[in-house]
Amino acid sequence: MNLRTEVRPDDRDIVRDIVESTGYFTAAEADVAVELVDERLTKGLGSGYHFVFLELQGSTAGYACYGPIACTVHSFDLYWIAVRREFQNRGLGKQLVRISEDEICRLGGRRVYAETSGREQYVSTRQFYERCGYNVAAVLTDFYDFHDDKVVYVKVLPQHRL
Repeated sequence: MNLRTEVRPDDRDIVRDIVESTGYFTAAEADVAVELVDERLTKGLGSGYHFVFLELQGSTAGYACYGPIACTVHSFDLYWIAVRREFQNRGLGKQLVRISEDEICRLGGRRVYAETSGREQYVSTRQFYERCGYNVAAVLTDFYDFHDDKVVYVKVLPQHRL
């Protein structure tokens, strides 16, 4: 297993492929994931988007994208975490979260927020965040659509994690 944090032009296709392989995201959502890669390629660290790619068996098995939340001091968003379908249920998502949290601590972060849908399809996603130590901070009713709530999770990171 290899980790990398540098973003390469071919990550546009890699990220789209990973996100689409999960079966959870729409084409429009995959476009947003690729836009974050584009922002990082164009603006570098100034984009505010940080990436961790996990490479396994000669391919990129998953990735996470996180960054500081504007106008906050120590809060970060975990924007994306996705593991290619054929690599799921091996603990790779949990590793990506842990590595992202370690990097967030290194950057001075103390709170990490993650959001997901409240639809039935996302029960396993919500359980995943809870297994990773995240707690529900808010539920915004009918946020994405009627009967599709936004569930916001938060995790307070220890100050001396590293």
